[in-house]
Amino acid sequence: MFDFNIVTQWFDNLLRQTLGLGNFWTILIECVVVGLIVLTLYALIAMFMIFFERKVCAWFQCRLGPMRVGPWGVLQVVADVLKMLIKEIFGVDRSDKLLYTIAPFLTIIASVGTFSFLPWNKGALVLDFNVGVFMVTAISSIGVLGVLLAGWGSNNKYSVVSAMRGAVQMISYEISLGLCMLTAVVLCGSMQLSEIINAQVGPWNWLIVQGHIPAILAFCVFLVAGNAEANRAPFDLAEAESELTAGYHTEYSGMGFGYFYLAEYLNLVVIAGLAVTIFLGGWAPLNIGLAGFDTVMNYIPGFIWFAGKTLLVIWLLMWIRWTFPRLRVDHILKLEWKYLMPLMLCVLVLMTVCVSLGLTL
Repeated sequence: MFDFNIVTQWFDNLLRQTLGLGNFWTILIECVVVGLIVLTLYALIAMFMIFFERKVCAWFQCRLGPMRVGPWGVLQVVADVLKMLIKEIFGVDRSDKLLYTIAPFLTIIASVGTFSFLPWNKGALVLDFNVGVFMVTAISSIGVLGVLLAGWGSNNKYSVVSAMRGAVQMISYEISLGLCMLTAVVLCGSMQLSEIINAQVGPWNWLIVQGHIPAILAFCVFLVAGNAEANRAPFDLAEAESELTAGYHTEYSGMGFGYFYLAEYLNLVVIAGLAVTIFLGGWAPLNIGLAGFDTVMNYIPGFIWFAGKTLLVIWLLMWIRWTFPRLRVDHILKLEWKYLMPLMLCVLVLMTVCVSLGLTL
């Protein structure tokens, strides 16, 4: 399995020893390079996700999807991005200018921050704190402020209702998401994402296998709660077009709207990536204890494993979106507070008992 620490150490030595730069300039250049890589990946993955969802949606509805711009419609997203970049950004009368302006930036900051925690390969981790699970939860919660401020600052009653719906839904389902992560932390004994992945290296060592029934339940709840956290159907009450026009970002245009649009798709990638990292081994290959098979699997680069697993989970979440109808807001909250949260509390206790008695694989 290739270790990206070889590349990062080579680049660090290039700056420090070959070019003779001091500690300050070395760290500054490394931070700038890492930031550019993260933002480039963020933009490219967002464009791919828009195209991918359009094609998946078309497939489920027995149609072709975008086909006119470029071969098989691959340049349609590029055309849409260019259109969004040159659209006029207008203001709203009697709106709170400060809140209206900073809301999209808070949303995109939360999205980029959580995206930076995804471990793509061994050694390819931008942020790897010893409390990584806690940091992901904390940074992702900033997105709630962006939703609230966008609705409140727009001076639009529909946007306010949408923002309240979105905020109460996101805050509620964060509890189940946190409990799912705690279940994995109890099993691995660490909150560091790299350590959680290292605990899953080996034959049949993914957490969804190690933790058997409690881990499988936690994985399923994580997908449901993650879908709700990302405000995606059937949990998209904040953007119920038939009731609230476009929701909390109704009054936004140009890249103000574009930031919300990008954050929605990248939040889906983050949810899928965290599910893969915590429950499906992250970049760890599939090993089943057969020497020949495991050797071949280990030759596949870790980032391909991570990307493939993440794409599979994303496709599953899109399947859910284009299959189930939108839920009522009271049903959404009842599902969380009456079913998912009590279930996850029981699962957490069950996982703790299994680990204490040595009943895990």
